[in-house]
Amino acid sequence: MKNVAVVGCGAYMDSGYGCPGEWRCLKAAALGEGKFDEASSVILFVKCECPGRTLVPNMGMAMKLSEIKPDAIYLSSCLANAKPDCPYSSAEEMAKMLESKTGITVVMGTHDYH
Repeated sequence: MKNVAVVGCGAYMDSGYGCPGEWRCLKAAALGEGKFDEASSVILFVKCECPGRTLVPNMGMAMKLSEIKPDAIYLSSCLANAKPDCPYSSAEEMAKMLESKTGITVVMGTHDYH
């Protein structure tokens, strides 16, 4: 079983834009559905807060505190497919920053649930 981290869009999660939080991401990970190629254990769930400046340091702190390095980082579907787009950074830019700072592969999206 893979250990994974998930990054959710705080604006979507807090504003009720169809993403109530992590339950869909957790379900997809547990069942190995959507973007997860196998059942996975979510060891970290980090919320990206506007304007996103704290995302990389928060991921680093979460990894340090959990003492478990994830095998992959998943940008939640609400973050990777945000409509309207994030006004501060694209999901691709966030993925690039996370990969360069952590050395961990970032996957775009978590699930296809509606």
